[in-house]
Amino acid sequence: GNGPVDALFIGLKKLTKTAYHLDLYQVHSVTEGTDAQATVTVRLANQQGYLASGHGAHTDTLVASTTAYLKALNKMLNHEENPNFTPNSSI
Repeated sequence: GNGPVDALFIGLKKLTKTAYHLDLYQVHSVTEGTDAQATVTVRLANQQGYLASGHGAHTDTLVASTTAYLKALNKMLNHEENPNFTPNSSI
């Protein structure tokens, strides 16, 4: 892609010096209207096929996307540091 979300994810990859594959990006509207809240799901995959998901919600889709990406990244990094790590759903 070449939009703001793609630019955001590329920036986060560079900032965190990670190169995980974006396996899934979903946006859903929770409410209606111009101030609708978006929920975003991001799923990252590493080279071994491990998948880590993160979720974010905000009226600004870029904020929700950032939150979701960072939550997925946190789970991925925890898994790589400790392969027996079981992510808590509240992370």
